[in-house]
Amino acid sequence: MKTGRRILLILLALLLLPLGVSAASLALQEDRPRTWNGARWDSIGQAPDPAESREAIIQVYAARVWGWRGAFAVHTWIAVKLENAATFRRFEVVRWSNPTVRERSGQPDVRWAGNDPALLLDIRGERAAALIPRVLQTIAEYPHADRYVMWPGPNSNSFIAHIGRSVPELGLNLPATAVGKDFIAEGMPIGTAPSGEGVQLSLFGLAGLTLAPSEGLELNLMGLTLGIDLLRPALKLPGIGRIGMPAETGLPADNGREPL
Repeated sequence: MKTGRRILLILLALLLLPLGVSAASLALQEDRPRTWNGARWDSIGQAPDPAESREAIIQVYAARVWGWRGAFAVHTWIAVKLENAATFRRFEVVRWSNPTVRERSGQPDVRWAGNDPALLLDIRGERAAALIPRVLQTIAEYPHADRYVMWPGPNSNSFIAHIGRSVPELGLNLPATAVGKDFIAEGMPIGTAPSGEGVQLSLFGLAGLTLAPSEGLELNLMGLTLGIDLLRPALKLPGIGRIGMPAETGLPADNGREPL
């Protein structure tokens, strides 16, 4: 009994203490926007210019969400550009849209409610050209396009995770802060990890376990992720994200990515 209680206390500490650190860091940010309308939504200038990069491109970005929720969660989206296309097509799920899947054109590396995006995935050339039709088909067939649940899902991160599971060749590795990524489409209790590899057990995104080469070992409790990556040594903590070696997800060597 004492051992079980001790393990429970350790787990609670590992889940709650990082959240406290993340919340304190957010509260101390002096430059964060105070109003939704006053937040910046412009490009940070990281994504390639379609006029100069004619090749096919797939990119996935994540940025901290608005307000207090930014202490523990990010919003993710995917953008694709066909070869010789004049612009990117950006897809994301938002709660105020009907259907929830929204498409926009323009540069994909935009700020989200004033928060700079981090590049999670960057695939170009022939490989991107081959995968884009499958990505677009998966988006068109997303089973929760009429439903949005902020927590535990399906939400914006559940949408991107679904694309990763459906197109495993992407090798998508979502951060621990992508709350909702562990909600498997249609509430299924077992599936592959968002990377399309390994195995994931999930009880509607509220509790579960993931074991996969890309994600490593992850424990999901109440939508929060606690994990360890042994192949690329790193800890994954709620609110803080990844601490250690960066994940390998098809990114160029110098991508300006931040831990999320």
